[in-house]
Amino acid sequence: MSKDKEKQFVKEITPQSEDFSRWYIDAISKAELMSYSPVRGCVVLRPDGYEIWEHIQRELDRRFKETGHRNAYFPLFIPESFFQKEKEHVEGFNPELPWVTEAGGEKLEERLAIRPTSETMIGHMYSNWINSYRDLPVLINQWANVVRWEKRTLPFLRTTEFLWQEGHTAHEDEADARKETMQMLEVYRDFAENFLAIPVIMGQKTPSEKFAGAVDTYSIEAMMKDGKAVQAGTSHYLGTNFAQAFDIKYLDRDNSQQFVHTTSWGVSTRLIGALIMVHGDDRGLALPPKVAPTQAVVIPIGPPKTRDQVVPRAEEMFFELKRAGIRVKIDDNPDQSPGWKFNEYEMRGVPVRIEFGPRDMENGQAVLVSRVSGEKRPVRLDAIVEEVRKMLDDVHQTMYNNAKAFMESNFKIVDTLDEMKSFLDAQRGFVLTGWCGSEVCEKQVKEETGATSRNIPFEPAERKSACVVCGSKAEHTVVFGKSY
Repeated sequence: MSKDKEKQFVKEITPQSEDFSRWYIDAISKAELMSYSPVRGCVVLRPDGYEIWEHIQRELDRRFKETGHRNAYFPLFIPESFFQKEKEHVEGFNPELPWVTEAGGEKLEERLAIRPTSETMIGHMYSNWINSYRDLPVLINQWANVVRWEKRTLPFLRTTEFLWQEGHTAHEDEADARKETMQMLEVYRDFAENFLAIPVIMGQKTPSEKFAGAVDTYSIEAMMKDGKAVQAGTSHYLGTNFAQAFDIKYLDRDNSQQFVHTTSWGVSTRLIGALIMVHGDDRGLALPPKVAPTQAVVIPIGPPKTRDQVVPRAEEMFFELKRAGIRVKIDDNPDQSPGWKFNEYEMRGVPVRIEFGPRDMENGQAVLVSRVSGEKRPVRLDAIVEEVRKMLDDVHQTMYNNAKAFMESNFKIVDTLDEMKSFLDAQRGFVLTGWCGSEVCEKQVKEETGATSRNIPFEPAERKSACVVCGSKAEHTVVFGKSY
């Protein structure tokens, strides 16, 4: 089959350089990760898209349980009066809240919000459960769906309904609660880098960007291939704000009543959008091996007369890999050419392709091909499991290294607003600069550049002494960037 004719079978994807947003929609649609639903802002997660979430969920759940957390489930509907108890919280979420006003044909006495987050409901329950210091700490996580009525939506990254986990913990004192807050932020950082191959910047949110009702919010920030930021995880120290609002008290060791200190932390299906935008290319998806629904695909090749010998041996290889715990599939469909299959599985982001033809069979070998580097590696059949695992590890490391290099090459340290504007106008990326701590200066940066503060990094590449806007003494060194 000619290359031109073969190309007709391969799904076209808009190049990233031409239109990154269009590329993203093309990639996730044609790889069948999701479909649009009839409800505005809501999508259907198709099996491959949902399986990525399952791998994320399974690994994070394991890590949460290792740190002593247990799962529970709280109601989807939250009484309006709960939101009125924490003023800053309700002001932060009110524009995004959908309300239930009727049920069973009758008007409700009190409106019910559809869960945007669960601090209020969980605070109410904790006030019933916690009586003594012996009841603390409470370490609970919830896997759930939430609804936020977004004006502008983008599949995975910002949808009206999405899936997430939200941890909610209660502690005796500030020190223990802050330790929890930082522990979970580190869980997210390690997960992002070592499971999703996404480098991130850890730091504290500025007051204007913190979670509504929190004392302090911390985040991990990732850079997409268009230079924009995605907040890939947050962890909040809530102090006693919600404890006072919901009367969550305990009898301490001196027989005095005290308010608990609470935390919350979460990640969502936006991680799927992030890993696609960090790793994908003009051929489509490039999925990190640890979350890829299919880690390796076996493709028998060669003329029809050799199929009777090649396919059974390829199937043996498939079953051997499957027994070893590798997520593998075999495509021996005779109606599609090997070239078509190569392009199809590259578009779907499968990390490793295994080519196996009659000459390979004679030589007792197969050829492994890396999705990210294109490296072709002949390997012995008696070492196929070990070699596939090795290439999966190599793919992960290459993906991380590429993403890290991209972030570093699109990261600029600046001293003035003009420098920042010039950089962001000419090039995508993040900017590191000084900030005096004034919301007026922070707002001016956004108005003049379109960039928002991402976080105050714990380990900045350089500490700045002057504010990028007013030139006054810098209280913080901040990462700014345009974001999703």
